[in-house]
Amino acid sequence: QLARIQTDSVVEMLRELYPDVHFEIAVAMSTTGDKILDTALSKIGEKSLFTKELENALERNEVDLVVHSLKDLPTSLPPGFTIGAVCKRENPLDAVVFHPKNCGKTLNLLPEKSVIGTSSLRRAAQLKKKFPQLEFRDIRGNLNTRLKKLDEKEDFSAIILAAAGLKRMGWENRIGQLLSPEDCLYAVGQGALAVEVRAKDQEILNMVSALHDADTVLCCVAERAFMKRLEGGCSVPVAVNSTLSDGQLYLTGAVYSLDGSDSLKDTMQTSVNYSQQNEDGPNDDVQHVGITAKNVPGQALRAAENLGVELASLLLSKGAKHILSVARQLNDAR
Repeated sequence: QLARIQTDSVVEMLRELYPDVHFEIAVAMSTTGDKILDTALSKIGEKSLFTKELENALERNEVDLVVHSLKDLPTSLPPGFTIGAVCKRENPLDAVVFHPKNCGKTLNLLPEKSVIGTSSLRRAAQLKKKFPQLEFRDIRGNLNTRLKKLDEKEDFSAIILAAAGLKRMGWENRIGQLLSPEDCLYAVGQGALAVEVRAKDQEILNMVSALHDADTVLCCVAERAFMKRLEGGCSVPVAVNSTLSDGQLYLTGAVYSLDGSDSLKDTMQTSVNYSQQNEDGPNDDVQHVGITAKNVPGQALRAAENLGVELASLLLSKGAKHILSVARQLNDAR
């Protein structure tokens, strides 16, 4: 349902921009990540869990564009594909949805040993450290399934979900607590929608590039470059927070051990205050961590990408590789 709502919203924007073009939502597909619900995401071991089947359809020309949650897209796309648009970001924070009996509470007011559901190693690692009195357990399934599991059983006192998904579903009233970046840094790309297209399909690429939100693109390029340099994925706890203000891009990035006891975190900034005019030569189709952003200044994109790489390199120089490889081994052994 959420995937459909997200796709509809992108198609609606395209219809407004191109009233003469006929857009058809041809296919609703299930992906590997949707089908395997009895295993933690971090254990399935497939890089493109939510994207492979959709990319196959793109490759076979059955569809011309695919709408994803950006956080589901790996930092390196298969050859021949690119992210042609990153739409304006919804609130990227994580949200706590409480069991009806805990309505009005916050995480620190829950009784000791209360069980919190999350399928994300990143959320669990940060919250275990912050709320050692609580227990964290895997919960899988789409939003509808997870909310049903929460409401109809007594297994969970609360579950953690992305605020953006709840908002898009019209369930904002279920958010009992928004977790600030101090409580819980979010996932790379969280809250942003990406439109994936065939890299050589100039007509479609030009069309969807009108959907780019420049600020969101720059933040997400920095976040994705950070993740890529760390070689992070959903099998290790990597988290970010990025903000853009007065032409300065600020990126906070962190890595965690599985139980959150060991972590490294730092913040860096760079100027992205460049105009489109002073571009040297054609670099229309340069990809930055899988994103082709035709209408965002190339110098700004390069600065954002370098910021992510430099921040990751800083954490690696302080020992991030060790934290992540231990987390990966422990996760594999679970």
